[in-house]
Amino acid sequence: MIGRLVTFAVERRWLVLLFTGIAALVGALALQRLPIDAVPDITNNQVQVNVMAPSLSPDQIERQVSFTIETSLAGIPGLEYTRSLNRNGFAQITAVFSDATDIYFARQQVAERLRSAEERLPQGIMPEMGPIATGLGDIFMWTVELRELDKVRHRDGEPGLQRDGSYITPEGEHLVSEDDKATYLHTVQEWIVAPQLRGTAGVAGIDSLGGFDRQYLVMPDLQRLAALRLTIQDLATALERSNSSIGAGIGDSNRPGD
Repeated sequence: MIGRLVTFAVERRWLVLLFTGIAALVGALALQRLPIDAVPDITNNQVQVNVMAPSLSPDQIERQVSFTIETSLAGIPGLEYTRSLNRNGFAQITAVFSDATDIYFARQQVAERLRSAEERLPQGIMPEMGPIATGLGDIFMWTVELRELDKVRHRDGEPGLQRDGSYITPEGEHLVSEDDKATYLHTVQEWIVAPQLRGTAGVAGIDSLGGFDRQYLVMPDLQRLAALRLTIQDLATALERSNSSIGAGIGDSNRPGD
């Protein structure tokens, strides 16, 4: 057998060289498109659920949150096992699926089970699914900063950094303290930068670090509330109703008999 191969290769050497050249060309083209990683990603097929519960200790969050969610996820097609990580005010539940399970099907099933599990969770706790990413994914970091003062062209009172160190936003808000500036930068990151980057192909998730969340504090006058026979709970209920979003409807006022 080997002798026949050697004889064939010697007698038809140009044909062998042609096949060798074609194979080398195909290999070179495949090498350019082949993704090569220094550390291959061998992470299994998984969906992570993150839960924030600042008022619960690790043992409480395990009994009241993690156990409830893991029980709700049981029985999903393709689910191999679940595990949880519990810390002060934080829980992470990982559902591991078989390699043959489509990741988008798995996330859809997990989302449906989470909606049913919310009724049995403590009030105010909302579980969220993590992005489709692993620990070996690429991470791009950036900062949002105030533009430096142009002492030649900029005039006091215009939006931007002022000569006294304060900052005027395009909306006309005057930021004086460093906390106000950090809050504004965090707001820009959450509502302007992040929504635009989420539409970029290949972006699995965006996490924001630093700054402060904008908050509106209500200081009740207890004496006036008592005079009006109102409680703190009544005030809290009124604030919740005033910030609720209700869909618009149609009102027909020209019906007979109106």
